[in-house]
Amino acid sequence: MITLLFLIMTGPGVLSSSTQLAAIQPQDMAVRIGTSLTATCSVSPELGLHASSLFWTLNGKRLPSSTYAVLSPSVLSVTLPPLPGSRQRSGDNLVCHNNGGHVLAGSCLYVGMPPEKPVNLTCWSRNTKDLTCRWAPGGQGETFIRTKYTLKYKLRWYGREKECEDYNTGQPYTCYIPRDLALFTPYEIWVEASNQLGSAASDIIYLDILDVVTTDPPANVHVSRVGDLEDQLSVRWGTPPALKDFLFQAKYQIRYRLEDSVEWKVVDDVGNQTSCRLAGLRPGTVYFVQVRCNPVGILGSRKAGIWSDWSHPTAASTPLSERLMGGSCDSKSGQQNSTLRRDLKQFFGWVRKHAYGCSSMSIKLYDQWRVWLQKSHKTRNQVGSSRR
Repeated sequence: MITLLFLIMTGPGVLSSSTQLAAIQPQDMAVRIGTSLTATCSVSPELGLHASSLFWTLNGKRLPSSTYAVLSPSVLSVTLPPLPGSRQRSGDNLVCHNNGGHVLAGSCLYVGMPPEKPVNLTCWSRNTKDLTCRWAPGGQGETFIRTKYTLKYKLRWYGREKECEDYNTGQPYTCYIPRDLALFTPYEIWVEASNQLGSAASDIIYLDILDVVTTDPPANVHVSRVGDLEDQLSVRWGTPPALKDFLFQAKYQIRYRLEDSVEWKVVDDVGNQTSCRLAGLRPGTVYFVQVRCNPVGILGSRKAGIWSDWSHPTAASTPLSERLMGGSCDSKSGQQNSTLRRDLKQFFGWVRKHAYGCSSMSIKLYDQWRVWLQKSHKTRNQVGSSRR
């Protein structure tokens, strides 16, 4: 049980020492959720107010008189049940009024919980030039009162402790260090959380900037048709320009989707090449394509790199098949298309087993197979025409 004493003032500020008619002490209080609180409002007899004429409000809502107790002609108490978390970050307003409703005294109650240990602290550096760190609050994450999170860092073996200052990143629980970072030297990084009820610190992580590098997305992504092949697109892109002076290997991923779909298909095995051919696509269809980069082994680091953001989507369409454009209702033509689809399905099933993804072997075999198929199809058409 906590008792809170209110002494009112007859005017703004503190009265002179010769009068000392009233005072408020304390003005603010922080208590844990579930605390039962008894507060007393004491007024000077010189004000001509009797305690029984006073009443209480909490956040503007009048509290029932059954919770009051007149302790003396100048003292009125109120007992609050176990308190839930504060409804607002600025605190809950507990106010004592005279019978006309005028405010005599008040205080802000901060009802919440001390912070728990922050978790999941991770950091990454864009092109070795900066450092961004993100974390999650521990436990439920809700303290109900204003809680301050401070990202701190220092060189592991020397140097003074510093605090990250830029929390305006647009993401919660994130801080950005823009400059003055050392390479080839590990850092100690941690997060401290504090509010009026307590404090907690995360585990310390140790990292070298070169081990957490990510790049800008690949630049100049171009997607184009592959001649008249209606089920292929060629993708080309440039290496991240910001790392051109660093010795590193890069690996890439491609993802693509249909224009009217939200589901992406990912090509994982592109490797370090900067071009790739997508096969098995729908004829006459618009596709959106994106590429991202992972700098592997930058400057000799043996740790896995961090994937960049995806590049801006680039759109391209596959050619429309002549068979689809013809619109023939010939049942034999439909049978041929059905056979062709079956052959394509069988071919790609074989390719996936023997030459997965964007490897040159699968593209070479596919091109050879397509040439043979087109010649065979033309031969059948010519024979059919000569018979007619």
